[in-house]
Amino acid sequence: MPSDMNDPSKNTLRWLNGEVRTGSEASRRCVLGQNEKPDTELLDAYSRAVIAVVDAVGPGVVSISTARRTAGDRIEPAGAGSGFVFAPDGYILTNSHVVHGAKHIEVSFMEGNRSQAVPVGDDPATDLAVIRIPESGLPYAVIGDSAQLQVGQLVIAMGNPLGFQSTVSTGVVSALGRALRSQQGRLIESIIQHTAPLNPGNSGGPLLDSRGRVIGINTAIIAAAQGIGFSIPSNTAKWVVSQILTQGKVQRGYLGIVGQTRQLSRLIVRFHGLQKPYALEIVSVAENSPAGKTELEPRDLVIAVNGKDVMSVDDMYSLLSEWPIGRPVVLTVIRGKERKAIEIVPAEA
Repeated sequence: MPSDMNDPSKNTLRWLNGEVRTGSEASRRCVLGQNEKPDTELLDAYSRAVIAVVDAVGPGVVSISTARRTAGDRIEPAGAGSGFVFAPDGYILTNSHVVHGAKHIEVSFMEGNRSQAVPVGDDPATDLAVIRIPESGLPYAVIGDSAQLQVGQLVIAMGNPLGFQSTVSTGVVSALGRALRSQQGRLIESIIQHTAPLNPGNSGGPLLDSRGRVIGINTAIIAAAQGIGFSIPSNTAKWVVSQILTQGKVQRGYLGIVGQTRQLSRLIVRFHGLQKPYALEIVSVAENSPAGKTELEPRDLVIAVNGKDVMSVDDMYSLLSEWPIGRPVVLTVIRGKERKAIEIVPAEA
């Protein structure tokens, strides 16, 4: 056998889609494949997608600065963040922790236009807030469906932090369904974890998909964890916005119980035929509360609400968060060997 047959740069024959190729050309085409593009073309396509999103959404991303009145009746800077216009008549979505309690809110656009904003509604439990400026015909971002997100999907984080115009970073969705505590201690569920770096002041800015739709609102970063970012899902934001625009606030059900997670013994689990060995143990019942008007007692074990499993206070919050106030719910309760169904009518928190 000729020695050059062992040299891929010479006359080695390779079949590719019915054609005979020789040497390094065949090797290169075998790696790329007929329909694959070189890395430079793929990167160019990636860049064009990001640029298109920035061009479309950037004009509606704003910088927010706030001020508070001090005890000496002086006005001093309180904080800064980002936000984005979600309706052309001046409605802006941002984080609650950016504007909560502020006496003065100023909004700046990428072009340098400034306007004073007024609060419309604030929901610390989800760290979301709506403010409004007296403008119309504004460029705005479309809020998408976060339920369609997939791990590994490209995301683009935008902000207008501290006056630096339209900062942009990219990454991927690294996890879905995370949970994060708000400043009020309530658990925010279905949090999006992503790798797009967030700069100081990016709080309240949009997290976008490759089509420029808002699929999250950036809310937090763990600095010691190499830039892991978190965003409130857009579907949560849509519900909060609808509550704020129709009610002026977010209404949540209140039962009047204090509880804690309790691990159940195998005996209790087997006796009652439970699927999970956990329940919400009632520690106390507030007087004159919805729960106080029922037969609920301390040490009762709540295992379900309206037939859905409950194992913690967070489970209870989650089930009540979108339940209409004044509409009865049924708690499934274990008391000793008894299993009770107790109806309770939530009041407004």
